Amino acid sequence: MIKIKIDAYALLRRIKKQRPLIHHLTNWVTIYGCANIVKAIGGSPVMAHAKEEVAEMAGMASALVLNTGTITVDFLRAMKIAARSANKKGIPVILDACGAGATIFRDKSCFQLLNDVRVDILKGNVSEIARIAGEDVRTKGVDSTRIKIDMRRLARGLALKRRCTVVVTGQEDIVCDGQKTFIIKNGHPMMGYMVGTGCMAASVIATFAAVEKDSAHAAVCGLLCFEVAAECAAKKSKGPGSFKDNLYDCMYALDKRMISRMQKVYQ
Repeated sequence: MIKIKIDAYALLRRIKKQRPLIHHLTNWVTIYGCANIVKAIGGSPVMAHAKEEVAEMAGMASALVLNTGTITVDFLRAMKIAARSANKKGIPVILDACGAGATIFRDKSCFQLLNDVRVDILKGNVSEIARIAGEDVRTKGVDSTRIKIDMRRLARGLALKRRCTVVVTGQEDIVCDGQKTFIIKNGHPMMGYMVGTGCMAASVIATFAAVEKDSAHAAVCGLLCFEVAAECAAKKSKGPGSFKDNLYDCMYALDKRMISRMQKVYQ
């Protein structure tokens, strides 16, 4: 692997200037955190779930986030309606396959979305992405389980099969669009003690994708900024409670020098 430099701050400046509207049909457990993290970097979050309005809202947005963390039959229908509207408008759709590998219903919901609408960025932890790729693995609720699989190879194969960018989060993050593969080694263990950091990461990625057509570049920049902020927040925190508040502050305060100095991105 070769360490490379990514100008993530250029996209962050674009976000602050354009203030893109990010439509979420997301996890009810983490919805507050997702809204706040988008707001902290300069985006405009909206959480509209009713099937009666999702098409209209997606038509106004610059990116759409779908998260299966608290999926129901009606929620899935609304997701499809919103995604078709987003596809028609040509804005990026980000699917966070939250809990894939835990239950049959979650698996079927993710596969239905991938088969019925165009997903531009598919994001999940190691076991979630492995399950979507067809591996016989189980997810512990919404938490990843350890598996002995070459995730870089798997991510590339899945990206080619689904014609999307695949994002695998973990101790090291993988971003692959089928041609280019990036590894991000930023972040902090404290992220694992706070509910919602994975969902928040999807929202950040969506915000970056709203201002950048190259979905792999957008995903790398989004994860990099989020995880650099997490490292900064952890230095100021005594535990998960203070870490949460400090994470918002550090996302808001990110600057070019900080991102450039702390980034650990490889190809």
